[in-house]
Amino acid sequence: MKNVATSKGTWGHRFAIRVFTLILGVLIFWVLGFFVSDIRTIEGPKYEAIEEKHLDKDLLAKQEALTQQIADSNRRIENQTEKQRVVGDSSRNLQQTINQLIELQKLGLQNNVAFSETEQANFTSSLNLFLENQKKYQEHSQTIADMLERKQSLVRDKEQVEQEIEKQREPAREDYERLYQRHRVKLAMLQLAILLPILLVAAIVIIKQRASIYFPLFLAFGGATLLKVGLVMHEYFPSKYFKYVLIGGLLIVVARVLIYFIRTIAFPKAQWLIEQYREAYERFLCPVCEYPIRIGPRRYQFWTRRTVNKIVVPQGGADAPEEAYSCPTCGHALFEECSACHNMRASMLPYCSHCGAEKSIQ
Repeated sequence: MKNVATSKGTWGHRFAIRVFTLILGVLIFWVLGFFVSDIRTIEGPKYEAIEEKHLDKDLLAKQEALTQQIADSNRRIENQTEKQRVVGDSSRNLQQTINQLIELQKLGLQNNVAFSETEQANFTSSLNLFLENQKKYQEHSQTIADMLERKQSLVRDKEQVEQEIEKQREPAREDYERLYQRHRVKLAMLQLAILLPILLVAAIVIIKQRASIYFPLFLAFGGATLLKVGLVMHEYFPSKYFKYVLIGGLLIVVARVLIYFIRTIAFPKAQWLIEQYREAYERFLCPVCEYPIRIGPRRYQFWTRRTVNKIVVPQGGADAPEEAYSCPTCGHALFEECSACHNMRASMLPYCSHCGAEKSIQ
């Protein structure tokens, strides 16, 4: 019985199948991402709640009180500094006024003109006010210095309290890190609990349906799932562990592919045998040992798989009668008489080139 011819379709159809296979894989990857995203919404441990269990409330209250006192000290220092600035500006203005009165008094003495009682009173009043402002300026300076000293004392107390609080935060951070890692492992297990069975189903379907006309659908499904599983593992598992998982997976895949090709060679299917034999006959080489088939005009030539197309075939001898031929190296029959039409045919190909009669290939 002859093999049924299968249509490969036009180039455009084959290209469309590849494109839509890729699009289908992207959509499946997208859908799987929805499941993963929903699982990631599960809330993990709250650092604030864990920290609250470890920190002394009295220390926190003291830290808050010291922070407030430092802020109040800063405001009082700013207010006092502003008052000092105003007094300083007033003192500079009075000093300018006194200097002007002194200059006028000097001019009056030079011109033998004496100060009036009013001018003398103004000078005395300005001088007294200047001295009073200087006294206030010094008082403000002393007050600011006291406030700064008080603030520095509060800052030191606050630093000591913060050091004590920081010591208490260490176990809180350790507990949070432990609970957070446990939560990440939980999320990873939940995601893999969904993805791995899907991947297993996809792998089984791909293996069993690799000859199906709908194989591109299964391939897109399996490829998208495998990619999502790899991304989830890379995200949640440490790199020092993930690299072993990745290498282990690659080793399994490569070993499986290698075993497949070894078994294909050791236990070939008829389709693979026919393709192997056809390629050998096309190059005029024995399909078993690849020794040149020296018949007809090629009887006295030598070639290899690489040089067969470079050999110039003599014109004479093309009309020589066909005859049975066996490989002189391995002994396999390469050309024999057809049992149907009695013409010479290739012994290791399924159909006779003259009448199309079929024989089994083993």
